Amino acid sequence: MINRWPGRVLFLLLTVTTSILPTLAQGVAAEGKPLRILCTTFPLYQLTRNLSQGLGAVQVDLLLPAQLGCPHDYALTPKDMELISRAEVLVVNGLGLEEFLGAPLERVNRTLRVVDSSQGVRDLIKDSDTGDEPGPAGGHDHADVNPHLFVSPRLTAQLAETVAKGLAAIDPAQGEGFLANGKAYAAKMLALDQRMVALGKRLANRRIITQHGVFDYLARDLGLEVVAVVAAHAGQEPSAAEMLSIIKTAKDKRVGGIFSEPQYPAKVVTTLAQEIGVPAATLDPMATGPAEAGLDYYERVMANNQKILQATLGERE
Repeated sequence: MINRWPGRVLFLLLTVTTSILPTLAQGVAAEGKPLRILCTTFPLYQLTRNLSQGLGAVQVDLLLPAQLGCPHDYALTPKDMELISRAEVLVVNGLGLEEFLGAPLERVNRTLRVVDSSQGVRDLIKDSDTGDEPGPAGGHDHADVNPHLFVSPRLTAQLAETVAKGLAAIDPAQGEGFLANGKAYAAKMLALDQRMVALGKRLANRRIITQHGVFDYLARDLGLEVVAVVAAHAGQEPSAAEMLSIIKTAKDKRVGGIFSEPQYPAKVVTTLAQEIGVPAATLDPMATGPAEAGLDYYERVMANNQKILQATLGERE
């Protein structure tokens, strides 16, 4: 179980930060220095890089390693603390994914402003990823909330506009640029969402098994039914009894395929697929990527996911 205290500290920090944004924003504009933005995870880093395009006075850095994946049990390192100490803005997921933060933020950087990307998101899904219960973080008060919003292009569009508004409030001098980039990126994400939804309607079998709960939002968008997850916690292997239960459920529901993730070993997924008699494939939730990924990396990953879904689940004739 994850300690709830860091999440509550982050919630308080976010509340305090929001209340002082107008005053601090004037200071950023007056200094005329590049705005130093630190993003907790790779998906937020890629998003914020797109929002900063064409704005010269912005520096975007990534806190966690690009290949880390979901940081459910992460512990801050001295290098992380140094990055936090130098940043002016921290962009967070805001749904308990950053339980490793909390007190260190206030201790290392008291003037740090936090932008919660998840503010305003509705219809959150109960977390099937883990028995952990994220505490109130990012202004939300939801137990058992699935934090993997970034896997859905539809929700990523919302995240883009939310982060853009937050950055514009902090740095009014470049506010119009952030807002324009936010709208443009959101439009790209919504166009991508339409293509993926159209594919979902054509799939011959929409019942799937996933490695953990990272694809829940994307599955909802595409009309897919996640009938089971392999691991209750990311990276954890199921027991023999859990394996038997998954196999029975899969056969009863007549699933079309089982999907692993590139961040975790696929051995258990492959074994289950053989026992069930369905194909196994790998879908990429974009939780990780190359440190110097292109700005269109998200679109390319999702386009490849579409091909994999089509090849694995087939299309209606």
